[in-house]
Amino acid sequence: MGTWGSGNFDSDTAADHLADVMARLITEVTEAMAGDPVEIEPDEYWGVAVPCNLEILHLLAEQGHVGTELPKAAVVAEWKTAFMAVWESTIDGLGPSPAYKDERRAVLTATFDRLTQTCTAREADL
Repeated sequence: MGTWGSGNFDSDTAADHLADVMARLITEVTEAMAGDPVEIEPDEYWGVAVPCNLEILHLLAEQGHVGTELPKAAVVAEWKTAFMAVWESTIDGLGPSPAYKDERRAVLTATFDRLTQTCTAREADL
């Protein structure tokens, strides 16, 4: 295995590990989005974990390390449409304040949009 620097991600082994971690995050989101929509409601585990995984993917990809794996931008856009439809149809049942609802919607939208932009840029580089 090759090593090209002294950083934590500067070797083939580190790149393989990073690819594995990112693939696991993508698989989790893919499975959550393909499953029962109830599981991605705002008060359910995947309703919280999916945006977390997307944010982690974005943050890792922005570092530019070798081994970064991302879904296609079109896939992330599909996830956004499905996720936000569930969120919009269920959030009022939880009784959030209007301010929280507006702020959370903005955060969720930005999370999906940032990852979509990162994926789009990556696809353009390939």
